[in-house]
Amino acid sequence: MDLNSAMHRAREHSPFLARLLELEAPLLDGAWEDDPLAHARIDDPDMPVARRLRIERRRVALLVALGDLSGAYDLRRVTGLLSAFADHALDVAIRAAIEERTPGAAPQGFVAIALGKQGSRELNYSSDVDPILLFDRATLPHRDRETPDEAAIKIARRATELLQTRDGDGYVLRVDLRLRPAPEASPIALPVGAAISYYESQALPWERAAFIRARAAAGDLALGRRFLVAIRPFVWRRALDYGAVAEIRQISGRIRDHYAQGQAFGPGYDLKRGRGGIREAEFFAQVHQLIHGGRDRALRAPATLDALAVLAEAGWIAPEQAATLAEGYTLFRTIEHRLQMIDDRQTHSLPTSPEALDHVARLHGLADGDALLDLLRPRVEGVAAVYDTLGASDRPAVPGDAQLLEARLAELGFDPADQAARRIADWRSGRYPALRSPAARTALEAALPEMLSSLASASDPYQALIRLDGMLGRLPSAINLFRLLEAQPALAKLLSAILCHAPTLAETLARRATLLDGLIDASALEPVGEVAELAAGMVPREAGASYEAVLDHARAIVGEKRFALGAQIIAGTSDPMTVAAGYARVAEAAIETLVAATVAEFAAQHGRVPDSELVIVALGRLGGGLLTHASDLDLVYLFTGDYRAESDGPKPLGAVLYYNRLAQRVTAALSVATASGPLYEIDTRLRPSGAQGPLVVSLEGFARYQRESAWTWEHMALTRARPVFGSAGAREQVAGIVRAVLEGDRPERDIVAEAREMRAEMARHKPGSGPLDVKLAPGGLVDLEFAVHVVQLVHRTGFHADLPGATAALEAAGLLPHGLVEAHTLLTRALVTFRLVAPDAQLPPPASRALVARALGQADWESAVASLDAARQRVAAAWAAVSNGKDAG
Repeated sequence: MDLNSAMHRAREHSPFLARLLELEAPLLDGAWEDDPLAHARIDDPDMPVARRLRIERRRVALLVALGDLSGAYDLRRVTGLLSAFADHALDVAIRAAIEERTPGAAPQGFVAIALGKQGSRELNYSSDVDPILLFDRATLPHRDRETPDEAAIKIARRATELLQTRDGDGYVLRVDLRLRPAPEASPIALPVGAAISYYESQALPWERAAFIRARAAAGDLALGRRFLVAIRPFVWRRALDYGAVAEIRQISGRIRDHYAQGQAFGPGYDLKRGRGGIREAEFFAQVHQLIHGGRDRALRAPATLDALAVLAEAGWIAPEQAATLAEGYTLFRTIEHRLQMIDDRQTHSLPTSPEALDHVARLHGLADGDALLDLLRPRVEGVAAVYDTLGASDRPAVPGDAQLLEARLAELGFDPADQAARRIADWRSGRYPALRSPAARTALEAALPEMLSSLASASDPYQALIRLDGMLGRLPSAINLFRLLEAQPALAKLLSAILCHAPTLAETLARRATLLDGLIDASALEPVGEVAELAAGMVPREAGASYEAVLDHARAIVGEKRFALGAQIIAGTSDPMTVAAGYARVAEAAIETLVAATVAEFAAQHGRVPDSELVIVALGRLGGGLLTHASDLDLVYLFTGDYRAESDGPKPLGAVLYYNRLAQRVTAALSVATASGPLYEIDTRLRPSGAQGPLVVSLEGFARYQRESAWTWEHMALTRARPVFGSAGAREQVAGIVRAVLEGDRPERDIVAEAREMRAEMARHKPGSGPLDVKLAPGGLVDLEFAVHVVQLVHRTGFHADLPGATAALEAAGLLPHGLVEAHTLLTRALVTFRLVAPDAQLPPPASRALVARALGQADWESAVASLDAARQRVAAAWAAVSNGKDAG
């Protein structure tokens, strides 16, 4: 640390610091560098609070300046120390104001929420603080003959007076209260309930950006934290609001215009508000935080440098952009501090006179003002260039004239172009409710160029436009959709592919357009995580969320995940087999989350049955771990323990009744549609005794039924049984029962004959629905399942819940012909893809056939059809052999 050089420069170029060096010379004796705030602290209870804080402030100003100028402190340390002192001073002032009015009362019920640079611990050397002062009517100390509201205003005035009144010792802090809600009409301290109501219903978009850096800084911190938790949904929204982002960009533009005299780089340049300055680096980070922070908590870093780092790490901004902004921001803030050190003035502009500019440069250790400008210039240009990318757009407007529009559409490949032009004219006329407001039509015009360009890239642009038209006709509002598409061109291209190729997803989007928001996440087109990770993401992060909130949150996440998985196939980023496994993991995580919440909610009323628990067993495709977008869930509900036991809650129930009612609620939680959308169709007909039996049976009853009474088809279903809810011990109990039954602890039956009859009955009552029904048609997946399960039961081997694993084991044992695993893979890929592209099992439009071929791993449509035919012939031959009692291997 070059302290001597720092002190010399301070005396020569900063009248303010030179004066402090004289006043506080003894302060520099001893080690102060590690904890300057403690070193500056005055422990004199007899000294008036205001004087003590003023002297402490000038001491902090001196020590931090010397640490800064000497190179001992970097920018983060400097701003952190200045912010910590501001917190301390504000807290002392609030406590003193309460003590003066109500001696001995606990300093509670009054809090300062720090915004701006204090909130992010980035205060300037000579900066205002911008708190919002809130109070709790129930806990704020007040005098007998005054209301809490009157007391709060007087406390706020007194605390502000203690901080900003000047005398011979200077001042402590300038306090700016204009960031509070409706400052022209509201008192300087607000009831916390009124503030929450304001931010939930009336606040403007720029106030969202302000609260990125909000922090409970002084006073009753617990009260402040509760307030910030309450308004978190206002700041961090899962459903993106590109209108808010656009308004923040407009604010920056207005700042540029207002401070035009400080825009041109050179003497007089405004480091804070100038083009390419501090404000633009901050806004660039905040815009991206507002877009993505509602979905990714890691992006909610208050400090600008931290925000840039996490945005780059998450892939939302380029690393070189983050580096350019961080380098510029650090230098600008450092030079800003030099400006403010000279006379302790809150200034952000470089001096216009050469002599004054030289003083700033030399305080920083440079030769002269020209050297300072040379240091700043490339950083200013770099920040301006990065910031300009926020609003970059050279897209031409879409013609309003009917003939010109038709010509443009024909040029883009829409056929028939005249019909496409009529649809767009209908949108512009406000024919649909979602497009009746002027704001909606303005957003439409802004998005149209990119939308049409993206739709034109589809193999059938007109068909994509027709599906978009159908979607718009069903939306209650389209403003945010258009703003999203305008801001995210890649998403517009993906939407056009969905509209052109995937009627299932298009129909879902028509009901919930906000599902499109989820596709902007970098991970949306990647395989989903494991069950534990998915389940953790389905639990609301706010502690104490209600049961209904848990259900709604989980349903929303499940809807997003399922939609994104379908989009992966359309985008060609994932193998349909990977997607099928992802669908299953999402369903299992939903069961884990929603059933746990339902069990807890039920137990609150009825208690729990001692030494007993609910166990859920998945059968069918979920048991096998491969679902489609349209799959229902085949579940069996069981319970462990004594069926004669009783629950221990305030409203006790016998075990059988307890678990049957609980299972009904579980089924409702997993299937009932809400505002967040439906989840799954639940099929419980595979339970013991089928639809005529109780919804839940004891583990003992389940074992006895499977050993003594179950039919062949029930044992076939049992081959894919997999516990998906319950403790590890309970799951192992179920797995043991299943294993014993499959390996021979069951009635002797003519398995082949019964399976053959059952398959014939199914074919009569539920034939294939079209040429692409790769499930029910001859040689489809049902035939393959029958062949595998019959061989498993007859030979008592090859038991794996997943069908590919079971098939491979039977092939290896010579019990099934080779090639069925590959056939299963191809048919499953087809089933998963057709559920999205051709849900009616009819031939897809010619425009979609290349997508299907790609999903099936084939060169073209003809190859895909030939491969499917060959796979079905192979399966049909295997099933024919098995059903005739022959050795299929």
